[in-house]
Amino acid sequence: MTMMNIIEAINSALQLEMDRDDKVIVFGEDVGHAGGVFRATDGLQARFGERRVVDTPLAESAIIGAAVGMAARGLRPIAEIQFLGFIYEAMDQLASQAARMRFRSAGTITLPMVVRAPYGGGVRTPELHSDSLEGLFLHSPGLKVVMPSNPYDAKGLLLAAIRDENPVLFFEPMKLYRFRKEEVPDGDYIVEIGKANVVVDGSDLTLITWGPTVPLAVGLAQKFAAEEGVSVEVIDLRTIAPLDVDTILASVNKTGRALIVHEAVKAGGVGAEVAALISEQALFSLEAPILRVTGYDTPYPVGGVEDDWLPNAARIAGAIRQIMSYA
Repeated sequence: MTMMNIIEAINSALQLEMDRDDKVIVFGEDVGHAGGVFRATDGLQARFGERRVVDTPLAESAIIGAAVGMAARGLRPIAEIQFLGFIYEAMDQLASQAARMRFRSAGTITLPMVVRAPYGGGVRTPELHSDSLEGLFLHSPGLKVVMPSNPYDAKGLLLAAIRDENPVLFFEPMKLYRFRKEEVPDGDYIVEIGKANVVVDGSDLTLITWGPTVPLAVGLAQKFAAEEGVSVEVIDLRTIAPLDVDTILASVNKTGRALIVHEAVKAGGVGAEVAALISEQALFSLEAPILRVTGYDTPYPVGGVEDDWLPNAARIAGAIRQIMSYA
């Protein structure tokens, strides 16, 4: 075991898998000599050479297009998009090509590729650097979407993503990159894609979240248990596509109440999908309306007001009290 933050855990996973499988290739803007804008690929080019860790031009569509071609021809490419907001340039390659290849070829072509990208607010970035766009890809069947919130999951999920035979989008919460260190196994292990984690057990209300809002949710659950006698169960989805519907429903059937918290905009988002699933399959367990605390339905704001735009402790606590008022 070694104490690692998320960036170090990602770097560890990349090194381990490139050692294990010479078909794994890393490429993107500044991933080589510079080691990536956040240093996730630090040291990889020196260790594995310029043919396996490749600096590319600033051209996101070309980066993802190259990944699709490599994966179709038997390699296991890992493409880095420097910030998730830049991925709009590659939407055609992802939604029209990568997501459909296996269906289009009746399963004869697999596409084992990973697209890594940092996302999320709280770090005062310029425009298009903080957007949370996971909803776009939940709406593109054929893609898997993974969103870890801690170092252990980041390493185990990335190893699972690289070995998956389908295209996997691996979104990394910028705010949590160096948020904390925890013990992470030095060797090989897998965290299953599509399996949520019940981070805090509870009996009164289910709080469903993922990525950068998980630590905030856990802190509030502990606060409500200690100060208000409300037992909040916190579920970290870890994977947006496929969703772990069984874990969500089991929790809501137990608590009878559901709150969904995420940074992305509210309209048409992942939270809306989760709320609809609960309404369809656990309606008669509910003792209160399902609420969502999210970003607002505007473009991501300038840094000076992002603390008011993002889900914060006051907004989430207010939603918990509103739901519990239906006792």
